[in-house]
Amino acid sequence: MHASPTCGGRLRAGFRRGATLLGLFLLSCLTARVSSAQGRDIVCRDGDGEFAAEFPTGVIVRAGATRNDLLAARACNAELSWGDQNLVVASGVSVTDIDAFGVDIGLGVPVAALQVKKSKEDCCMEYDVYSLHAPPMLLRRITGGSVFGAADTDLDGRIEIWTDDAAAVEGFENLRLRDLDFAPPVILRFSREGRLLDASAEFRPDFDEKIEAVRKKLNPQDLADFKTSDGKLATGSYPANRLSRLKSVKVKVLEIVWSYLYSGREEEAWKSLGEMWPAGDIDRIRAALLDTRAHGIHSQVDGVSTPVRPGREIHAKIFDGTTQVAQAPPGLAPKNLKAKPPITPPRAILMEREPPTTATEVEIAKSESTLVLVIDSAGKVRSVEQLGNPEAVDDGLLRSTKNWKFIPAFDNGEPVASRILLGVSLRR
Repeated sequence: MHASPTCGGRLRAGFRRGATLLGLFLLSCLTARVSSAQGRDIVCRDGDGEFAAEFPTGVIVRAGATRNDLLAARACNAELSWGDQNLVVASGVSVTDIDAFGVDIGLGVPVAALQVKKSKEDCCMEYDVYSLHAPPMLLRRITGGSVFGAADTDLDGRIEIWTDDAAAVEGFENLRLRDLDFAPPVILRFSREGRLLDASAEFRPDFDEKIEAVRKKLNPQDLADFKTSDGKLATGSYPANRLSRLKSVKVKVLEIVWSYLYSGREEEAWKSLGEMWPAGDIDRIRAALLDTRAHGIHSQVDGVSTPVRPGREIHAKIFDGTTQVAQAPPGLAPKNLKAKPPITPPRAILMEREPPTTATEVEIAKSESTLVLVIDSAGKVRSVEQLGNPEAVDDGLLRSTKNWKFIPAFDNGEPVASRILLGVSLRR
């Protein structure tokens, strides 16, 4: 049996450009740390930021700055504690993050999922999944992704872990991650037996969006020129200007091919490779791609998820927290009616927003905005709508919500999807 978390989390508020975002939950206690976003939201980066929350089992999860003689250092810690015992997850590292708290990630127990990046030089995160029963146990560790994020993507009650195979492709063909638009996406899911499954093939439309975006950037003339190259593009083998253009094309072709490959469409991957890669180098690069994939995150996976057959999809119930029904006066309620306890509303782990850049954006941000959020059972925002004046829409705020993280709503101790109202404003 799960239990809903208490409202005991602590977050430090601050906005690096001199403003503060006020989260005014209409239905729950809420505190939020807000700052200019750096990619995906992270609780603690280089000693900046902290969060702590206690689960009713007595397990407390903390992520925040490393402290030396009560002074914060430019490093982060993460730990779990219960009673008088303490378990250090990470100490003196570059990044610690709480991706999910109190969530059933598919293992049948409430967990805390923490991300750790040991140093700035590391390409990737370590994703640690701990049970929230005392004493907490490490249930699974996944490595090799640049970032991880648990979400009930389709609101079907099943939670996926979205990541990529960044560590595997770092240095592939002498390319660095910064040279790429994206590393190969990977979508994972746990089975109730604890097996980690590859569910990427169930999300082919997401891969297709990436493929289409990359194809639009390909210059036909540059692609034709690349096909006449040796494919390896060793430094010094071509004039500098041409080598730069050829490498740009090479990156895009690789991104297209591995988007097909990682979404379970090998035939399309090799067809695209044959159409766009130098003919004399196809066998070599194909073997290299397969070897890289086999030794990346897929080496940690236990199998492939079975897609739900069309027509048998399940849609999770979304509990509506945007309205409250007044209780009947004493003596007027039906005698045999037992009042159903309300859901425990979501509570923020971390909310960041894009800083406004123009005077108009600042004025809009200063006025209070009322948002309707749908938050899934993993605590991620699935949809957002701003109520009120359509001419005063805070686009930066709306874009930022896709990376917000919450402790999800709970119904009878189980994490559930919910619709809530949230009032936010920016002030000096």
